[in-house]
Amino acid sequence: MIFVKSAREIGSMRKAGRIAALALIEGGRLVRPGNTTKQIDDAIRRLIRRNGATPSFLGYREFPASSNTSVNEEVIHGIPSRRKVLREGDIISIDVGACFEGFHGDTAATFAVGVVSEQARRLIEITRECFYKGAAQAVQGARVSEISKAIQEFAQSNGCGIVRDWTGHGVGRSLHEDPEVSNFFDGKRGAKLLPGMTLAIEPMIAAGSGETEVLRDGWTVVTTDGSLAAHYEHTVLVTAGEPELLTKLEGTD
Repeated sequence: MIFVKSAREIGSMRKAGRIAALALIEGGRLVRPGNTTKQIDDAIRRLIRRNGATPSFLGYREFPASSNTSVNEEVIHGIPSRRKVLREGDIISIDVGACFEGFHGDTAATFAVGVVSEQARRLIEITRECFYKGAAQAVQGARVSEISKAIQEFAQSNGCGIVRDWTGHGVGRSLHEDPEVSNFFDGKRGAKLLPGMTLAIEPMIAAGSGETEVLRDGWTVVTTDGSLAAHYEHTVLVTAGEPELLTKLEGTD
């Protein structure tokens, strides 16, 4: 079932989105060689709680951390660890959720660790732009498939692979709601977009084929060919006018 949020509910989602955005910025500040993904996760958890919210991911289906920290060929759902030390030239995708007043904000971005290769830098930029191409289609009267098409076309026109096994989704009282928001066109038009719908649009793009598998930890998704992967996400509100990014703070990327 697709939920259209009331003005009050949207107000709560704006607050949750702001906290999630602050948490992602906090995690990004710690992206440097020598730091561990556990250090990043600890800082994210503290910030979320300091702002009166709860981490959406912690305990979700028994996930053991407050954020997903996915390095290099890891696409999503990487588990933070004291043993995972960032090194110069790595890239890391940080995915954060915050729950406030019963509603979730969900956001992610990929960061460069020091100086990275041209391939890595370009992949991060393409993935970010895939998001904005897709989000621009999240307007009243459009179909979900128009978001998917825009993401797919931009990624493929730049020679990148699309992760097809994992998708974006609705978000609100539940972290994952209908509708599914694929990053490729699957031949279906999808739901019609109405003001008050809130979507987590999240391109997951690879330098290689985009095919994935899940590691033995039951969570970490990696590219099967070992190619780099990037992830970019905002919680998007459909309005009567331009889409509103609920997890984007003014003046931030």
